[in-house]
Amino acid sequence: VRLVESGGGLVQPGGSLRLSCATYGYAFDYYGMNWYRQAPGKGRELVVASNTAGGVSNYAESLKGRFTISRDRAKSTVYLQINNLKPEDTAVYYCYAAGTWGQGTQVTVSS
Repeated sequence: VRLVESGGGLVQPGGSLRLSCATYGYAFDYYGMNWYRQAPGKGRELVVASNTAGGVSNYAESLKGRFTISRDRAKSTVYLQINNLKPEDTAVYYCYAAGTWGQGTQVTVSS
């Protein structure tokens, strides 16, 4: 299994981003997919845990309403939509599945 994140960048507060996690060698319909983030100087934090085929997704309580996970089976890609970005969302965002981490994508929220 290999996971490759993309879509991060520098965005102003209030903006939006869609992060992508392209999967390779991953049984898309049989494993859950999680997104985590790690802010500077802090530990890795779970953003959302999605079960097999994305039927049920559990978001960190403090992040509900601004973060949305979705899947595109045809592209073997999982997305994380982030709206109304805040400076405290600045972090490296990682996808995780089947015991494998991606390399992460940097999100920086700043004016």
